[in-house]
Amino acid sequence: MTNDAPTTERSRTASPGFRLALAGLLSVLLVSGVVVVGYVVATRSSSTDGNLVERVSNVAQGRNEIQDERERVMDVASQFMLRVNTYGPDLLDDDGQMPEWRELVTDLITAKFRTDFEEQAGTAEQLVAQSGVRRTSEVYAVGVSTMDADSATALVAGQFTNAIAQGDEDPVESPPAQFRVRVELVEVGGEWQVDAFDQVTGGAAAPSGTTEEPAPGDDSDGGEQ
Repeated sequence: MTNDAPTTERSRTASPGFRLALAGLLSVLLVSGVVVVGYVVATRSSSTDGNLVERVSNVAQGRNEIQDERERVMDVASQFMLRVNTYGPDLLDDDGQMPEWRELVTDLITAKFRTDFEEQAGTAEQLVAQSGVRRTSEVYAVGVSTMDADSATALVAGQFTNAIAQGDEDPVESPPAQFRVRVELVEVGGEWQVDAFDQVTGGAAAPSGTTEEPAPGDDSDGGEQ
């Protein structure tokens, strides 16, 4: 009996310490669990947000690339109409041709369209040499109606004005002629080029390659059609 009493007392004395240690361990485990859960949630949230930002960025980049291509198409179409409808006696060489004008236009057109243009360019050069016609033009609206990876259609609106020499007198300027044309373009070697154009309304350009078209963007008497 006397030997059992101390053992029972030691057991009762150690029990509160054990419970305190156990409570401390459970607290540590609980805190660790909260930290781990918070880390996982934060990591997943960050990953989700990053993917969303990346997707939005990709969409925006795609839209910017498409808009850049549209701008390139509109610029080529606009420049083509300005160049083909801007010429005069100062561009004639000794052979009665306008080589600089030809070069400016052919820089923007396909090899297929170049054949038609070269056939018609002589008529414009003859008109300038014989009548001293000077043509100026401006574009005031251009837009893309259709576009895919390697072809596009642009609509260009503007006007041109002819001034015809009258001997020693000042040239007589005709009223401005409005034009609205459809310009077909294709991508060749990474560059947009004009492959054809035809008149939508107005009098600046008949369908390219037709017998009614005496010169690119011109009519036979230098006035409106």
